[in-house]
Amino acid sequence: MAASSALRSADIDEKEIRKEKPEELVVALAHAKADAILEKMKNNGMMKEIVDSQETTLMITADQVVVHDGVIREKPSTPEEARKFIKGYSESHAATIGSVLVTNVKTGARREGWDKAEVYFHKIPDEVVESLIEEGNVFYVAGGLLVEHPLTSPLVEAIVGTIDSVMGLPKVLTEKLIKESLPEP
Repeated sequence: MAASSALRSADIDEKEIRKEKPEELVVALAHAKADAILEKMKNNGMMKEIVDSQETTLMITADQVVVHDGVIREKPSTPEEARKFIKGYSESHAATIGSVLVTNVKTGARREGWDKAEVYFHKIPDEVVESLIEEGNVFYVAGGLLVEHPLTSPLVEAIVGTIDSVMGLPKVLTEKLIKESLPEP
């Protein structure tokens, strides 16, 4: 079986989709992304090529939020919001809730799951907060949470779960869902 990969953007308005529970929200967002990408594939003729092929084509979509003090946090939209988020993690902890959805593009069959990890922080100095905001990458990640960043990684006291889960794509869950989505040999 030949393997190929292509990245596609769903270009959905994530704020339009709301759920009370973070686990339900991230799974719903992964489904919405898959639906949007499948629609684009139908419109540009890619679906016919996949349906006519003998090979299995899997699509992986995912989403993640951060939960802090019981509140769901998505990507911060302003410097003030990013500052509030990051300062809130100081000498505290946050949980990441991430979903993975594997879609068999030819059959439409889907396998979904979610994973949770917790991050505990030491004190986060104001100068680190301001540097992260100035740099700007915090605006592209759930909760403005960048545990792998050189400024924040030394401030991580502990991670309960895996770093890949914290970063948004849990390997074990993704591999499990891919295996479940492949046809029996």
